[in-house]
Amino acid sequence: MIKTEDQKLTAFVHSVESFGNLDGPGIRYVIFFQGCMLRCKYCHNPDTWKLHNPDAKEYTVEQLVKQIVRYRPFFESSDGGGVTVSGGESLLQLDFVLELFRELKKIGINTCVDTCGGFYVDAPSMNKKILELIDLTDLFLMDLKHIDDEIHTKLTKRTNKNIIKFANFLSDNGAKMWIRHVLVPKWTDDDYYLKKLREYIDTLNGVERVEVLPYHDMAKYKYKELGLEYELDDIEPPTKDRIANAINLLGARYDL
Repeated sequence: MIKTEDQKLTAFVHSVESFGNLDGPGIRYVIFFQGCMLRCKYCHNPDTWKLHNPDAKEYTVEQLVKQIVRYRPFFESSDGGGVTVSGGESLLQLDFVLELFRELKKIGINTCVDTCGGFYVDAPSMNKKILELIDLTDLFLMDLKHIDDEIHTKLTKRTNKNIIKFANFLSDNGAKMWIRHVLVPKWTDDDYYLKKLREYIDTLNGVERVEVLPYHDMAKYKYKELGLEYELDDIEPPTKDRIANAINLLGARYDL
């Protein structure tokens, strides 16, 4: 995120989806921001990892809002539709998201943040911004990759400690959340850790829904194009039985 010469905030955006139906309630206008601090082995958007990607487009808030309002009749015709910021990790460009959401709330548009929480730093200045974000956000999609820190680090190359702190901060300050868990055979579908994850989720306030997202390998081609190793080449998508098992243990939802 930078400021242009006339001091307008800009953000690096990978792409937008005008009729999304997987990132929050109803039909969503989804903005995929550049930049992510995690390196999840199963990530389906590795092209969003680098903040300064030459293929990304730089937007001002005004430019994005102008695009969004064109689609407002479509997403507002659905139940709870609106705008979702995703990524990458959208909150790496937090100041821009705050300004964008201020403008969207002025015109009554539903807002949603899809986040892994990995950007979070427990500091007064950060917490002040997150409190404002909570006020401006109708729903957080909180991705919990793994409850065990050692396995989380192997899976994503980052600790989960700040992620847990962020989820706790949302819980303590009135945020509404959907918890999301990607089910990856041999990595995130162990019954013991699913039960531990459920125990943790049960401590959180504001959780309206838990979603199981089955792993898929449809992004393999992206890794090849980017010259990256796809580390889960030997992993198949989970079976319906394992999906149903995770749903049962997490008290989750998934349309089989």
